[in-house]
Amino acid sequence: MEEARFSTMGKKFPHVKPVSYVFLDDSIIIATDYKTKTFKNLKQNPMAAVSIDVYNPGAHKAILVQGEIKIIDEGPEFKRIYDVFFKKFEWVRREPWKEKEAPFLKLSTITKISWGLS
Repeated sequence: MEEARFSTMGKKFPHVKPVSYVFLDDSIIIATDYKTKTFKNLKQNPMAAVSIDVYNPGAHKAILVQGEIKIIDEGPEFKRIYDVFFKKFEWVRREPWKEKEAPFLKLSTITKISWGLS
C-alpha cells in the first residue's frame, strides 16, 4: 500500500487529498510543501486523519487513523525520515529536497478504526 487519503480541517470544510506515506516508529509520516492547503490547515489546527485501504470486493481492508500532527522540517529526525522516503519513493530520488525546503508530517495516533484487519 503506497497511497492513502489524508484529511485536515479548513475554516469551513475538511480538505482531503491522496498522499504517499511511510509507517515509522508507530507513526504515519507524510511529505508535503509549505504552500499547500494541507500545511496551512495544520498550522491552524494540528489534528488530522489518514485512511489507508486495499479494495477487494467482498474482502475490503482499511484503517482510519486520527491524531495530532508534528511538523518536522530539520534535524536528525528529518534526516532519518528523509532517508526512508528516499529509499522507498522514486519521486523523491527524482526531485530531492533539503531541510527547511519541505516538511514531513508525523501523525501520532489518538484513535484508530479498522475494517477487515485482524
